[in-house]
Amino acid sequence: MSRDNAILVLGAGELGMAVLRNLAQRAGSATGISVAVLLRPSTINSTNPDKQKDVAELRALGVELVPGDLTAQSVVALAEVFARFDTVVSCTGFVGGPGVQLKIAQAVLDAQVERYVPWQFGVDYDVIGRGSAQDLFDEQLDVRDLLRAQDRTQWIIVSTGMFTSFLFDPSFGVVDLAQNTVHALGSWDTAVTVTTAEDIGALTSAIVLSEPGFANQVVYVAGDTVTYRQLADTVDTLLHLKVRRVEWSVPELKRQLAADPHDSLRKYRVVFAEGRGVSWDKRQTFNGQRGIAVCGLEDWMRQNLPVSEGASV
Repeated sequence: MSRDNAILVLGAGELGMAVLRNLAQRAGSATGISVAVLLRPSTINSTNPDKQKDVAELRALGVELVPGDLTAQSVVALAEVFARFDTVVSCTGFVGGPGVQLKIAQAVLDAQVERYVPWQFGVDYDVIGRGSAQDLFDEQLDVRDLLRAQDRTQWIIVSTGMFTSFLFDPSFGVVDLAQNTVHALGSWDTAVTVTTAEDIGALTSAIVLSEPGFANQVVYVAGDTVTYRQLADTVDTLLHLKVRRVEWSVPELKRQLAADPHDSLRKYRVVFAEGRGVSWDKRQTFNGQRGIAVCGLEDWMRQNLPVSEGASV
């Protein structure tokens, strides 16, 4: 990594803000590092109180606000924006729709940016392969192919597993506290790796600014890796419950998806139930090998759910 490192983060959602806070903190104690964020002009000038709060925080952190629109602007226009930065970190998510991730990657390459961290915060797309139930994943592989086919821009992919909070999202249906139910995706022995957005922000910043630097590789992180049985047991113990345990087998989840083939959550359930590329040993991760403290499943529950005093797993 060059001593003078101008970093551009794309997006300021939950993950983007976590990355920006950590990068800005590290940049404040280092020389030659600047942090900027690409935001739609409508966001920068928004009257929405939540967006105004985020913009004010970014300004206070010393983050430069760069106007841009990843969906509306062409590859050429985006490349012109990216060209003055050494590192681009994409925290955009899938909200831009099909083709946007590939467009961003092409613009990064055309701009000859030194390093790129694409939006690949999630599962191991190489292991899952093409043609999975979640069709958005094929574009993630297209991005990897594009990056691997060139040697001008270094790239770092950070694999994080599922956001920890997503396990408890009622719409996802794994932990459904309102129905006192835990659903196992695939089987009770199927495992899933989870990491909080805050930890992903901290670990990604550490990886980007690491010396010696990472280049052209997938770096794994993990807050925790648990089976659905361990998840249900932890819910029972910490919340003093006896949850109803329902296994959603792969065939059952595929039947549910066939009944509503455009339901994105049903697509995700099938992928996680199949169990390929969705979990890895925490001891073999960047944070595990470096002894970096992270928020595990039990930690997250204690911070976000009404856990009984004295309960322990």
